[in-house]
This record gives sequence, structure tokens and C-alpha cells, in this order.
Amino acid sequence: MFLRRLSILLFVFSLLIAQTDRKGIAPGPDRAEGEGPFNRLVIRGATVIDGAGGPPRGPVDIVIEGNRISSIVGVGYPGVPIDDDRRPKEGDFEIDAHGSYVMPGFADMHVHAGSVQKAPETEYVYKLWLAHGVTTVRGVGLGSLEFTLSEKERSAKNEITAPRIWAYQRAGQGKDWKGGPVRDAQTARKWVKYAAKKGIDGLKLGSYEPSVMAALIDEAKKHKLGTTAHLGQTGVARMNTIDAARLGLGTQTHYYGLFESMYENNDVQPWPVDMNYANEQHRFGQVARQWKLVKPNGEKWESLKKELIELDMTMDPTMTIYAAGRDVSKARNDEWHDIYTLPSQWDYFAPSRRAHGAYWFDWTTHDEVAWKKFYQVWMQFLNEYKNAGGRVTTGSDSGFIYKLYGFGYIEELELLQEAGFHPLEVIRAATLHGAETLHKPLGTPVDFGMVKEGLLADLVIVDENPLANLKVLYGTGAIKINDENEIERVGGVKYTIKDGIIYDAKQLLKDVENMVKKAKRRDGELKKY
Repeated sequence: MFLRRLSILLFVFSLLIAQTDRKGIAPGPDRAEGEGPFNRLVIRGATVIDGAGGPPRGPVDIVIEGNRISSIVGVGYPGVPIDDDRRPKEGDFEIDAHGSYVMPGFADMHVHAGSVQKAPETEYVYKLWLAHGVTTVRGVGLGSLEFTLSEKERSAKNEITAPRIWAYQRAGQGKDWKGGPVRDAQTARKWVKYAAKKGIDGLKLGSYEPSVMAALIDEAKKHKLGTTAHLGQTGVARMNTIDAARLGLGTQTHYYGLFESMYENNDVQPWPVDMNYANEQHRFGQVARQWKLVKPNGEKWESLKKELIELDMTMDPTMTIYAAGRDVSKARNDEWHDIYTLPSQWDYFAPSRRAHGAYWFDWTTHDEVAWKKFYQVWMQFLNEYKNAGGRVTTGSDSGFIYKLYGFGYIEELELLQEAGFHPLEVIRAATLHGAETLHKPLGTPVDFGMVKEGLLADLVIVDENPLANLKVLYGTGAIKINDENEIERVGGVKYTIKDGIIYDAKQLLKDVENMVKKAKRRDGELKKY
């Protein structure tokens, strides 16, 4: 009997090992959270922010049947008692949203699920995303190809507590890919065909040499796959933003390649003579010096903006991930770290010559001033791009540089407002524009990203007005003095609804807090430095 039980345990253990990503991260556990979906869910008395840029309106009752919005009914006027005769009939389950705001679920267009060094359990990451209203993520990649596709399928079936997952993978990935590294156009096309057959949604590209980049993008289009690119500094001299856009690139993530496309007096960045890309303080400290290499509203600036819009390229800036460069002390001391940051994640954030994004070897006022000036120019371009009709989305790339999953995403919304976006434009970037970007390669209408009849029931409910203060979307909420002259903390997402399933966002945060407490008992408190 003992040997039989041992063999069963070994078999189960082998299955868990097989499911674990090559980075050592564990798959999401079977879903134990969320209520629904229901045959008929009714959200009563809400004020709706539709995601398409329209003004808030309410009170409305929203009826959800299964996982789709079936009707949105105006039930009265602000400051006037609601006429019950106008209300939809009773639901199997109801949410009292009088005084609350309902928005489409958010799309984080640049995510990774963690790693064994940082956050080895994806449950931790998934719950932080959902607790901040993120119902859709674009993994770039979430993990390995096989791991991501498995988690994507489990999320689609709601077997795990996780956002919807769109799988964008790097060229050459795949355990049974036999073609070797992607270094030429022929191999590039073969890999895209292989990955498309596996079921990926798109490609995460680097700054490949032109012939390889052209082959990857062209083959991706043939298979209706999306493309997004981090045009890294080691290859950007041959493949900058406008080069990639002319080949058909769908999305640029970060800022790499953008400034290089409009230098006034250089063709490559004039690096210091002692520059070493492997030294990350050089890598990230020097890149900010590009702010003075371009001329805002100059001929090259305007020409680039116009052509990128004509090519319908999406900007996914992920400003949040580099924001610590402007004020490292602020990022290191953000209030959520003590409660929600795992000790392993905190150790990864610490200054290190080895850990990616931990480049605080000797961060100076000079460095922070350069990043502040860089952001001013970058933000100006993004705001003008949006104003001229360009599509801008929201991504976080959290897990590096003091940015915590979920919290970093809300900071991205604040940064867009700093750039000049009206809060309604911020919400549109976080919802409809993300959905449009993901659906564009497929040539299909969006099925999420707006509070609209017929679309998927992916929604965010918050008790405070996010247009008045985006800070109320942070899990830690916002501080204010109430009418009784008492200091109180308000906000935080109340409910996140994904696929018609209601998640208590504050309970998800409590789950994360307990995971962190458990890790601290095992690994010790966060080390202050």
C-alpha cells in the first residue's frame, strides 16, 4: 500500500513539474474565487464610463446574461428618485452600484508572469492584476510558449483566477521547435508557421536585422498574428521605429527606436566613449540623454508623427516601468511595498550588477534630471500622437525597477494624464484601444473594451469617481479628509468582473497580503536599504 501511495505521489509531482514554466513559475491553482457566471446578473444604479470616450452617464441598470452584456437601461436622472417601473426585472444575482462607477475591464498590454527569483507563484501576479481591474493581459511573453498557451486556455475556461491571456511569444520559442535560432528570413518564416499552428496570438520582436524583421512581420500578417517590438539599443541603428513601421509592425512597446527615428544631427546615439551596454547603469542612464537629440515639432518630429499614424501603428509606451529613473527614492518607498511585495521580489529590486533593471549602482541627480527631461519630450510626442488620431495603449512591464504588478499599471494611467490625456482619454487607452490593438490583426470587431450591449462582461466597479482622481484605482486607495474632518482612505476597485464572474477585488488583495505574510515568516522582512 505504501509503495502504491508513493507511486501516485511521484506521478502527481511529475505532472506539476511538467506544468511548471522553464522559469520555475508555478501555474495558477484551480479557481477557488469568484461568483458566477449567472443566467442573469443585474448591476443596479451605476454611473457608466463606457471606455469609448463618452461622458459618464447614470443611473443605469446593466443586465448580464452569462458572460455578455445584454442590456443597459437608463433608469432615471441624477438627484431624482429612481422610477422602479423603468428597471429591468430581477436577476439571479444583483450588485447594488448606486453611487458607484462602472468601466470596461482594463487591458495591460505588456506583462510577464514573474520568475522563480521574483514571484514564483502566478497566483500572486494574477490576483494583483485582477484586484486592479485588469481583465485582459498581453503576455510578451507571459512565460514559455507551452506554459503561456496552457494558462491562456485555462483562463479562457475560467479554470484559474486570472485575466484573459493573449500570447505573444519571442521568435525561436517552443520545446519541439527543431529549426534552431531565428537568424535568417527562411528560418523566421518557418518559426512563425510553427508558432501559429501552436496557437499563439502574436510575436514579441526585438530589433532584428532588416531581412529577418521583414520576414517575421510579413509571415505574421499571413497568419493573422499581431506584432509588438522592443527595438533594443543593440540593433536599433538598423531597425528603429519608422523602419519597423514601414515593414508593418503593429505596436511599439517602450520608447526604443522612437527617438532614434527623428535625431536632428546624429544617425546613432552619441554614446560616451566608455559606454558598455552590459553595464545597466550605462544602458538605462545614457538612454535618457536622447531628450536633447530631437527637436519637438521640428520637421522630422512632425513627419514621423504623420507617417506612423498613416501606418496605423499603436504606441504602447509603458512609461511606468522607467518612472523610477525620475525619482528612485519615491519608487523604492511606495506605500504598497510593505504589504504586497514578496521578499523575493523585493530582493530582485535591490541594486545589483546582475539583476535586470536593478541598475542603481550610483544613481545621481544628473541621472534623474535627464529622465525628467526625457519624459517631458516623450510625453509631448505621445499626447500629440493621440491628438492627431494615433492609438495609444496602456502597459506596465511590472516586476522590474520597483514596479509591482497591478500597482504599476495604475501608475501608467496617471502618467498618461501627466502627458496631457484627459481622464476619459486615459480610460479609453486602457480599454477600447487595447481591445482594438489585439483584434486588429484578426480583422474582427472588438468583443471587449467597452460597456456596450453584446460585448463580453469584463467590467470594473469602483465606489469613487476615477475621473476626479485616478489614485482611487490603486489597491491602497487614496487619502482624503471627509466632511467630518476625519482622515480616511477611499477607493480601491470594489469588484472586477471577468467573463461574467464577479471577483471581490479587496479579498484578492487580502489573499496577496496573506501570501506576503507567509513568505516573510519564511524568508524574513523586506530589507531596507
